[in-house]
Amino acid sequence: SLFTPTVSLLTEVGLLVVWAFGIWLVSRQEITVGVLTAFIAYIGRFYGRLDSMSRIVSVTQKAAAGAKRIFDILDHVSNVPEPAQPVKIGALAGRIEMRGLGFRYGNRSVIRGLDLQIQPGEMIGLVGHSGSGKSTLVNLLCRFYDVSDGAILVDGTDIRRFAVADYRRNIGLVLQEPFLFFGTIAENIAYGKSGATRADIVAAARAAHAHEFILRLPQGYDSLVGERGQGLSGGERQRISIARALLIDPRILILDEATSSVDTETEKEIQHALDNLVQGRTTIAIAHRLSTLRKADRLVVMDRGQVVEVGPHDELMARQGAYWRLYQAQARQVDSDGADSDIEAGHIAVATAQLAHVAQHAAQQAGNP
Repeated sequence: SLFTPTVSLLTEVGLLVVWAFGIWLVSRQEITVGVLTAFIAYIGRFYGRLDSMSRIVSVTQKAAAGAKRIFDILDHVSNVPEPAQPVKIGALAGRIEMRGLGFRYGNRSVIRGLDLQIQPGEMIGLVGHSGSGKSTLVNLLCRFYDVSDGAILVDGTDIRRFAVADYRRNIGLVLQEPFLFFGTIAENIAYGKSGATRADIVAAARAAHAHEFILRLPQGYDSLVGERGQGLSGGERQRISIARALLIDPRILILDEATSSVDTETEKEIQHALDNLVQGRTTIAIAHRLSTLRKADRLVVMDRGQVVEVGPHDELMARQGAYWRLYQAQARQVDSDGADSDIEAGHIAVATAQLAHVAQHAAQQAGNP
């Protein structure tokens, strides 16, 4: 990183020395002004080539650093081992069972003694404070990590007995920040399902309530989007992600804060798309706003890596336990934000009235000198 600035500094210092020494020689009449001018022109061309070489070296260094990162990824050995004799995955029903589940980051226990059963087609809402283990549980289910204790069974088979790629093809992920790459809308939707036809892509986009806004784009489904979906709004990116999940038709679906980063109107549109997505699929949803999980068949309340409550919304509210406290705390926060907005609006109204009164008084003074 210091090579190019160093070359530039030496170039400027060299030119300064040539000018100073040349002027001194001219003053002593040892060379003419024409010789000095010619020499400066030649040395300028020399330094121009040197500057080009410095830029080539800089670009080469950046390319080498990028290549190293690429090869680090290609050479990375997964911490999730493949089974010696993988079990072939057929048509999954989507029944999930977690038995005595435990997981540790180093010496810190994150999940311990967790038991949970999820029936095929059931929608489960995971709730709890930040750091309660919700995201870790989802990572274990996707087999981004292997459990430290216990086991996760899908349709009665330990997921560690499945080939990792085959198992993950049966899982759909809709995240808070959807991953979109540089390419066309159609390519982004078809990512994860090779051989998808244009009719398949359009059908998935319609179900995700994305077809209308895609047609409004200059090239429709062939419109290019930037890295991470640059050029699309948050709601549009999310609906592309939902269309992608619909296209691969997973038996297990994971929604991780899928509507947390959008406005209320966009959230309604995304929720309609999610309603189509969850039908007939085993769904695990994580959401910050508890009100978005009221359609879940059961809510699983986690605290410090353990399940403390399980049940429907109304039943958990009637118990007045951990879920009730979470719900009340969130309701108070919403009320407080609303009150602050009302107070701010009141202050603005008072200030506006005062300004109007001052303007009226000034007008009267101007009319009565």
